[in-house]
Amino acid sequence: MIQVEHLTYQYPGAERPAVEDLSLEIGDGQFVAVLGHNGSGKSTLAKHFNGILHPTAGRVLVNGLDTSIPENALEIRRTVGMVFQNPDNQIVANIVEDDVAFAPENLGVPSEEIRRRVDEALRLVGMYDYRMHAPHLLSGGQKQRVAIAGVIAMRPKCIVLDEPTAMLDPLGRREVITTVSRLCREQGITVVHITHHMDECVGADRLVVMSGGHVVADGTPEEVFSRVEMLKDEGLGVPATTELLYQLRQAGMELPLGALTVEDCAGVIARALLG
Repeated sequence: MIQVEHLTYQYPGAERPAVEDLSLEIGDGQFVAVLGHNGSGKSTLAKHFNGILHPTAGRVLVNGLDTSIPENALEIRRTVGMVFQNPDNQIVANIVEDDVAFAPENLGVPSEEIRRRVDEALRLVGMYDYRMHAPHLLSGGQKQRVAIAGVIAMRPKCIVLDEPTAMLDPLGRREVITTVSRLCREQGITVVHITHHMDECVGADRLVVMSGGHVVADGTPEEVFSRVEMLKDEGLGVPATTELLYQLRQAGMELPLGALTVEDCAGVIARALLG
């Protein structure tokens, strides 16, 4: 789906690149979480995936199309949809269904097809019953789900979410993560989720950790979160389950660190105590 080849990007006036000589591939239908502290380069990377930013050096390909070539821009933005931190910045209409219809209308999609797409997108994110509501009356999590529906209505093959839960409470965060996970698993949409929340990475197929504009770890969440000391050296934490297992290991218990869910963690500890 996405190929990043020796990407370097330096903002005008910056002393050093935000991303430097970074190579990465994201497969079709994968749920990839990109984790990193502020300034790690993860949002800069995300903005290259649909051509918001163009490389200073290297290249980014989306389904084989070079994002730096202007003629490819429309097709790339049809293929990769973006969802940002603040849903209020993406909502443009006074009625939920009108907001979801906005992008397809601008793409010249026929009216009957727009109607089908809007209804389908709102059902997929669990917001169909709110289709006639005013967006400003919705909760933060609901607004973000409407923003995701607006992207889905464009029929993208990939959705990139740039810290979409940063402004949400725990309930809103859970709503958004559940929604995008379902889109990946049930609809086959490639999901790239940019975040600094450890627990939002647990259900991903793959976890990429960035620091200083470079990839410092890449693997399954179980593999990456097992590298507790490396993550702490990078100023990052680990899920509470991993931290508990790590502390018990430090105290002398032989426990694997790959049990990320509460249920798996409890099971690992119970078996150790019984055995």
